[in-house]
Amino acid sequence: MADLTPTRPSLPNRLAAAAVMGTVGMASRAFLYGLNKVEVTGLDNLLSTLDRRKQQGRERGLLTVCNHVAVLDDPLIWGILPARYAFDPENLRWGLGAHDICFKNAATSKFFSLGQVLPTHRGWHSKHGGLYQPTVAEAVRLLSGPNSHVLPPKTTTYTTDGKDSHILPSIYTINRKAWVHIFPEACCVQNQDATLRYFKWGVSRLILESDPAPEFIPMFIHGTQNIMPEERGFPRFLPRIGKQFRVMIGEPTDVDKLFGEQRAQWRKLAQNSSEEELKTKPEAVELRIQVTKAVRDEVAKLREKMGFPPDHDEEAALAETWAKEPNVRKFKSPVDGSLVNRH
Repeated sequence: MADLTPTRPSLPNRLAAAAVMGTVGMASRAFLYGLNKVEVTGLDNLLSTLDRRKQQGRERGLLTVCNHVAVLDDPLIWGILPARYAFDPENLRWGLGAHDICFKNAATSKFFSLGQVLPTHRGWHSKHGGLYQPTVAEAVRLLSGPNSHVLPPKTTTYTTDGKDSHILPSIYTINRKAWVHIFPEACCVQNQDATLRYFKWGVSRLILESDPAPEFIPMFIHGTQNIMPEERGFPRFLPRIGKQFRVMIGEPTDVDKLFGEQRAQWRKLAQNSSEEELKTKPEAVELRIQVTKAVRDEVAKLREKMGFPPDHDEEAALAETWAKEPNVRKFKSPVDGSLVNRH
């Protein structure tokens, strides 16, 4: 029987995606380099990886992870990419965007879908949030190969809340072994010392469950909190100019080199557990904690290389440390005094 799996979206959809991503990418680059001061360290670590994936084909997915300091981090940070990358969506990132902002109506849903953003519910504002929501599973599929053990979707669409409907990007083979970028802090954090919050456990699913193991590149950014400060006045909707924006990009590493032991433990655990059991089994929870903390440590290393003092507070990496924070969108954290925007 012939393989009926579609290779890529229709030509009109591909052209529309290229137009959206290219226009936004070029606007971001013009804003960063034309109106601000930009310092990028390690850019070749990312560009050489993207070039190799484009020229030699993808052997595995690519996972990039970064701290989150301002509402415009994505797409603004991708202005660091040279113009030749802007109009090539198949070699650009898939991101996770807030469902209540990016997908609140048909027009924004279409725009952000073409911009390769997946609709994500935040646990603070939706009962549909959490690391086992359909969007996280879709991100795992995008990172994985088309012939991997990751189960393919049974339909061409999926719903995140029982009411909406979205095309599954992973049904197209061209979208497998993709580049997925996430901000595991899952909210904007602005403080003078640029310290990190705890990382949410969804990142551990991308690392433990994807097949084959993706390449992993950590990033650390600083400066967009001055471009879009939480305490900005009128006109609040406009980004500020004349600021310094800094990016530190780590070296690409095979996830198996960093997390091979945990992935092996996860595979063994998954063979002897149901999907429901894996949600709450103590051994599974401990693996998620270990992996998530290790990811945070890799980003923290870049933070120190940028010149910030080491953060010796081990409890800052734990979810329970931040449980005392209020369940509101914007507040000053009682833990570290940072301005937080769960936009």
